Amino acid sequence: MEPVTVTRNRNLNIVRTGAILLTGLVLWAAGMLLSMKFGSSAITFEDIWSAVTGARETKQQLIVYTLRLPRALLAALVGANLAVAGVLMQAVTRNPLASPQIFGINSGAALVVVGSVVFYPMLTPLQLSWCAFLGAALGAAIVYFVASGGGSFTPVKLALAGMTVAMLLSALTEGIIVLFDNKTQNVLFWMAGAVDSADWNDVRSVLPWSAAGLLAAVLLSRSMNALGLGDEVAKGIGVRMTYVRALAGIVVVVLAGASVSVAGPIGFVGLIVPHISRYLVGIDHWRLIPVSALFGAILLVYADIASRFVSFPFESPVGIVTAAIGAPYFLYLVRKGRQTE
Repeated sequence: MEPVTVTRNRNLNIVRTGAILLTGLVLWAAGMLLSMKFGSSAITFEDIWSAVTGARETKQQLIVYTLRLPRALLAALVGANLAVAGVLMQAVTRNPLASPQIFGINSGAALVVVGSVVFYPMLTPLQLSWCAFLGAALGAAIVYFVASGGGSFTPVKLALAGMTVAMLLSALTEGIIVLFDNKTQNVLFWMAGAVDSADWNDVRSVLPWSAAGLLAAVLLSRSMNALGLGDEVAKGIGVRMTYVRALAGIVVVVLAGASVSVAGPIGFVGLIVPHISRYLVGIDHWRLIPVSALFGAILLVYADIASRFVSFPFESPVGIVTAAIGAPYFLYLVRKGRQTE
């Protein structure tokens, strides 16, 4: 291919990615406004503007600043975290079915968090975050051990191992909830994945982990591109496979664990968004990771808005909406994978 053609294609890709990011930012900003407006209490756009700019004299303005704004921000952060975690998992395993939920990471984090709430109720939010990281790593390790039993990895085998382990860990979590129902009354709603009770402490708790994890994911973009070429090619160009996979695994645990610690095991975001983003901008992770982060935020913000109307005026977990979208899409990917094997 001639250099002029390569340059032209690169410029077109840059323009296309810029247009997609700009469109995504507009959708995200609109979603944030709608998230602060809709709910059981009537809020006007004037109330939103006043609350954001500092005037919090009325009840409506206080509702926006203390409840709805941190809720919208937390939904955006969690959505971005889970989407990027899914991108990294799919790149490392070269498995289109990989996601934090399907590979047992969310379930492992939820199990350890619920166990910690029951047996160590005095833990601080920061300590619960560390418990979530431990559980996320535990879930991933179990799935890897189970899937490697036959000596070979296939997308369907990894997905089946992940779903089996996730169901087992979820069953253990539910068993703890049933046995210690007097200590876990507030956990049931959280288990479905929810951001409705978010406050500024939750945002401050997850923000440093999100920033560190997302930045690390961007820095790993070149290595993720190399992994997509195959192990032999990646080794030939100097990529240390074990080191890169370990780093990517740590980033996934940080992103997923931080999200589960504040919002519960929200499913399917890390499965849906990477495929949509890959369709929009291609497989280059320099573009794929930022676009996935943005569209993950968009998906969860709008899913949270939709969850408010499931049983209005009562709240419903956002995980219900993401599951309603993601479960059919997962079945579609499994069917598509079998047809191509």
